[in-house]
Amino acid sequence: MTLLHVDDLAKSFGQVVTARSVSFHVAAGEALGIVGPNGAGKSTLLNLVTGTLPVDAGTIRFDGADVTRMPAARRTALGIGRTFQVPRPFEGLTVFENVLVGSTFGAGTRRREASEQAWQALETASLTHLANTPAGSLRLLDRKRLELARALATRPRLLLLDEIAGGLTEHELPALIETISTIRDAGTGVVWIEHIVHALLQVVDRLMCLAQGDVVATGDPREVMASDAVAAVYLGSPDLEGT
Repeated sequence: MTLLHVDDLAKSFGQVVTARSVSFHVAAGEALGIVGPNGAGKSTLLNLVTGTLPVDAGTIRFDGADVTRMPAARRTALGIGRTFQVPRPFEGLTVFENVLVGSTFGAGTRRREASEQAWQALETASLTHLANTPAGSLRLLDRKRLELARALATRPRLLLLDEIAGGLTEHELPALIETISTIRDAGTGVVWIEHIVHALLQVVDRLMCLAQGDVVATGDPREVMASDAVAAVYLGSPDLEGT
């Protein structure tokens, strides 16, 4: 079942085009990876899907409904969740309280159910042992996990990840990759933007490359990364897996 269907999406900021007739789809339980150089329009694309930026043209359909002009909060309530590239938790609140904000206000859940929902999100993100820790004291890996838990607390059917592996060490990556794989395997659709390509290749079913707002290639992840068009995007480099 197609969960997200994006058709001919366009967005410009003055003369700068960040999306030009971008089309793609994501099914339930499928993971789509998105790669591209800085300034390719990757994060802008997530902002368009979530409703934090208005589109100039094109349509966005979620679970069959047209959400193109729908407010961001309504899209969250329908089941579109996301993480941000730079985690910004409420530093004075505990880890649990941060996630409770997501389940209470993002999902609009009542108090008791919201608490259970928040705890389940912490379990999925492997953060229960830090539930009572002030968020401001977390190391980067745990801040990334908290960002993920806050998104999961909204009970998304589609999860958008914006460079969630960025800044992590090679030693820290496997646990995060396993968590994202588990989320996908449970039936959640995933769209994952990432510069750490070898992490993406362990999870995603399909890969899309963007450059200057255009879709350069999409399809089997390894075939996309091996294509001449994608190599040209990365200044002609034939080896992109370490990018």
